Amino acid sequence: MLECIPTRKVEHTAGKINPAKTCQPIGAMYAALGIHGCLPHSHGSQGCCAYHRMGLTRHFRDQILASSSSFTEGASVFGGAANLKTSIKNVFKIYNPEIMAVHTTCLSETIGDDIPTIIKQSEVPEGKVVIHANTPSYQGSHITGFSNMCKAMVSYLAESDGTAKKERVNILPGFVNPGDMREIKRIVRELGIDLTMFPDTSDVVDSPLTDKYEMYPEGGATVAEIRDSGNSKLTLALGAWSSEAAGALLQEKCSVPCVPLKIPVGLKATDDLIMALKDGFGMKVPRSMTIERGQVVDTLIDTHFHYQGKKVAVAGDPDIVVPLTEFLLTMGMIPAYVMTGTPGSRFETEIRHMLEQSGIKDCVVRAEGDLFELHKWIMENPVDLLIGTTHCKYIARAEDVPLVRVGFPIFDRAVHYLMPIVGYRGCLRLIEMISNALLERRDRDCTDEDYELIL
Repeated sequence: MLECIPTRKVEHTAGKINPAKTCQPIGAMYAALGIHGCLPHSHGSQGCCAYHRMGLTRHFRDQILASSSSFTEGASVFGGAANLKTSIKNVFKIYNPEIMAVHTTCLSETIGDDIPTIIKQSEVPEGKVVIHANTPSYQGSHITGFSNMCKAMVSYLAESDGTAKKERVNILPGFVNPGDMREIKRIVRELGIDLTMFPDTSDVVDSPLTDKYEMYPEGGATVAEIRDSGNSKLTLALGAWSSEAAGALLQEKCSVPCVPLKIPVGLKATDDLIMALKDGFGMKVPRSMTIERGQVVDTLIDTHFHYQGKKVAVAGDPDIVVPLTEFLLTMGMIPAYVMTGTPGSRFETEIRHMLEQSGIKDCVVRAEGDLFELHKWIMENPVDLLIGTTHCKYIARAEDVPLVRVGFPIFDRAVHYLMPIVGYRGCLRLIEMISNALLERRDRDCTDEDYELIL
């Protein structure tokens, strides 16, 4: 395929070739898994549901359970109301989840199924809940789908009892791995603050293997916890694209103040998270956090000569790429190409502002881009390092550029979803991955005379 990349200059004006994103329902399905006892439900064909389950299963290397309305030719023509009503009845009878989270697909959106009305007309057992999010695949990206399902959690579940707010923070973590969610919870608890995180996929998509099979693992935010989020004192929405809409809705619906922040990837974004908690609850930053931060600064000084001034291309989800670019600038690297597949001009504005503040010029920034464009840019003007998902490995191989895998999906490396890239510990991991990738390339390419034991 990559042999077909033209060597001449190509004006890329229409369509996408190998887009740097996937579709909305996969994000909605992942968010739904962050509710304890939830069975995600795909309102469309079995093929759509299988594709989304496969994508999540390959990334997390764990079984991902979801049901489907199983559209056939009849439903495609006359609508899927009967399929969804039957599905809701059968799912509660056979699989007995606490909650079903329905997301739509291209087909059901094109037909125009009225999901709220269908849910009202369905047989939902007492004490059980059905929520839904509209997730047409031909708009937005998997991040949009994740955001829409988070909004649905607030819209359907969050309540305020009108009493004084509880000394507790709601954390909307954004589309990150369960290892990242676990690390964010550790940081908040280290400051001595009670929290509710939703969605929370830790101990769900990375559940331990025990002697007893549990269809619904112990992890995830319970329905009761999400309902009570309307009584919290503060919400931190991590990630403008994945969490801000849900945080804003919670503020509007339940008067819980929302502070939008970046996902805490890198030194500054982690500082911002800790300072927001300190300011919101009047807590003193514990010495343990000061020590962790100091270790990151010390490591940057010890290793800067490995990556200082190196040109890097970054591609991935906007909520990861924005703080990651900020951290690369902190490291003294030069982001030559910065791309996301998710649409939205805000991405380009934020990245360009960062680059201008750092005095970096002649960088290419693109929202709603594709990997064809990224490959062309690297062919024309090579970089020292590529950071992105598994899909970038073909560009890395074709152009002989070292690749650091960050983001979703990662299909070809083990354990990554358990290892955080957020917080100060995440900074150390990013420094390790970037430094080692460049050092390995140096060892491979250097002459015998320059092949050193100590670097």
